[in-house]
Amino acid sequence: MLFALALTLLAGLSTSIGAAIAVGHRNPGPKFMAGALGLSAGVMLYVSFVEILPQGVDKLITAFDSERTGTWLGVGAFFLGIAIIAVIDRLVPEEINPHEPGTMLDDARRARLMKTGVFAAAALAFHNFPEGFAAFLAGLEDASIALPVAFAIAIHNIPEGIAVAVPLRQAMGSRRKAFAWATLSGLAEPVGAVVGYVLLLPVLGDTTMGVAFGVIAGIMVFISLDELLPTAEETGEHHYAIYGLIAGMAVMAFSLLMFL
Repeated sequence: MLFALALTLLAGLSTSIGAAIAVGHRNPGPKFMAGALGLSAGVMLYVSFVEILPQGVDKLITAFDSERTGTWLGVGAFFLGIAIIAVIDRLVPEEINPHEPGTMLDDARRARLMKTGVFAAAALAFHNFPEGFAAFLAGLEDASIALPVAFAIAIHNIPEGIAVAVPLRQAMGSRRKAFAWATLSGLAEPVGAVVGYVLLLPVLGDTTMGVAFGVIAGIMVFISLDELLPTAEETGEHHYAIYGLIAGMAVMAFSLLMFL
């Protein structure tokens, strides 16, 4: 059990590596910020469409023993997630138009980046929760299976750490706090391992997790399109934002291929 928990903890803490990369530049310029925010969006878009949403649909198909029902429910949960985050976004008014030019460091943009970072941290933490449970169970079953699983999770947690730390660093003006928030999002994995083992194993079903995954995917897509990409464009470095977006997708794709 200690071996399984240690593997899960190490995999979760790899978000700190991504956070360290994000906060490593003392005075990040517009090109770095455009690329880093684009990378964050690429990570979140790719993992939402390629991993999280398909996982949710698969779980719902299994739960209802119907491809049609499971797919409809999964897609519905996805748009429910978008609706939830859109409502939250409207309830937190911002005196800002993301299409207007301006400095990234005024109070309104700081507030928006802070909200973006917190939403990203919460969504990724919830996504990491069942990942930690899965890694823990693999560690209990067979070390030869658990080691590659934990390594693959650790690799794809690195860009997730960047996705959380970049907006929070700009919002709070503190590299230390941004690093801490990103690390905390990764600690959801060992927490998920312990809580899942003690409490959730008897009641955690495919229906609950399928709907939750669909909602998370919708939330992350909305954050990427409504917050991260517009903020990256505000730097004036359009091409670097797109290069970062593609790089984020490529990094996440590679990390997911390690599960195969």
